[in-house]
Amino acid sequence: MRVFDFLKEDFGFKALAFILAVMLWFFVTYKGQSEMVIDAPIEFKNTPKGYILMKQSINKVDIHISGHERLLKAMRPIHARVVVDLSNAKKGENEIYFSRDDIVIPRTVKVLRMDPTFMRFTLDEISVKTVPVRVPVIGIPEKGYKVRAIEVIPSSIEIEGAKSEINGITLIKTETVDITGLDRDLQQTVKIHTGGKNIKTKTNELVVKISIVKVHR
Repeated sequence: MRVFDFLKEDFGFKALAFILAVMLWFFVTYKGQSEMVIDAPIEFKNTPKGYILMKQSINKVDIHISGHERLLKAMRPIHARVVVDLSNAKKGENEIYFSRDDIVIPRTVKVLRMDPTFMRFTLDEISVKTVPVRVPVIGIPEKGYKVRAIEVIPSSIEIEGAKSEINGITLIKTETVDITGLDRDLQQTVKIHTGGKNIKTKTNELVVKISIVKVHR
């Protein structure tokens, strides 16, 4: 009964004090809280064996977050990412929706929402084949000289990539070699030119030998 009597005494004053205490707690807790949007890159894991990611509809997700203003100011794209699990993906076009469990971000901030909430991507089988190498040449040798032979070492290489792209490749080219004004043999290291295709090679550089001879009249 003493507790009840205590509560009855100056009830209005005590209620006001309680309300002020709650307001103060909210003020201290949420003071400095802010919101921002951070671009989170997309990462993939568990790609099915024997398959390769061909294309994807987006490369990043806008993550709306909240937290203390000081912490948000220190946030960078490297601090957040969206990890997509491809375990259940199939050959061809796929569509997957993100969940908050896919977002890797410091625990000191809260995820409010994300945009977009899904993405499309395409998986294709990995294919390997061997194709010949060609060296594009521009220019002409010094007057009175001509090209006798062009040799590239190795003359063919193994390429690996998506089956839909690999099937259409009949040869691989190197960067262009300029022979303008040459009056002697040339040996040069050249880089492989993939033409923007997503293919892999065991080597990125080859050796080209160009034999120049004098024209006898």
